[in-house]
Amino acid sequence: RFKEAECPAEFICSSLMDVPLADASVDVIFSEGVLHHTDSTKEALCALSRLLRPGGTFLFYVYAKKAITREFVDDHIRDQLKGMSNDEAWEALYPLTKLGIALGELNVTLDVPDDIPMLGIKKGPMPLQRFLYWNFFKAFYSPELDLEEMNHLNFDWYRPLNCHRHSKEEVLDFCQAAGLKAERVHVEEAGITVCARKTA
Repeated sequence: RFKEAECPAEFICSSLMDVPLADASVDVIFSEGVLHHTDSTKEALCALSRLLRPGGTFLFYVYAKKAITREFVDDHIRDQLKGMSNDEAWEALYPLTKLGIALGELNVTLDVPDDIPMLGIKKGPMPLQRFLYWNFFKAFYSPELDLEEMNHLNFDWYRPLNCHRHSKEEVLDFCQAAGLKAERVHVEEAGITVCARKTA
């Protein structure tokens, strides 16, 4: 694609924690859904931030913390899959994927009457499948996708051993530790998108 756009590009294969570039040599870093799959999101952000020139831009996305029950179940399922091969893990996720499809096809809306702060559950109407998805377990559903595609999305979520989720406050602390000033922070249920500038 770079060639098609007549844009020069070089590609480096290295550890994210030790990219072979000089400190303060990069204008922009774009990291979409990578930092939270390292051993430490904060350390990864700091390791990359050193590459930015003062005034350089760091654009990144990390997963957001979900409801407490969802966090527990996510970690539990990951732990169950840990000792399996990729093929075994893929097969083990089919029942969860099929449950997501069954829930989605019900096409039922649940109206949660009040916020439940102790569980991180928000009030309001929501399809039952999405309510369970955001608050209890990820069992992806989209009527436009087939079973294999939905299972792939669940596999992609549950298979990585490193899959850190963060609050907005944590992400802002990480930015400060990395010498970054967050200029724009957009928080959604799934994740947090940040546009930050290198301060020094």
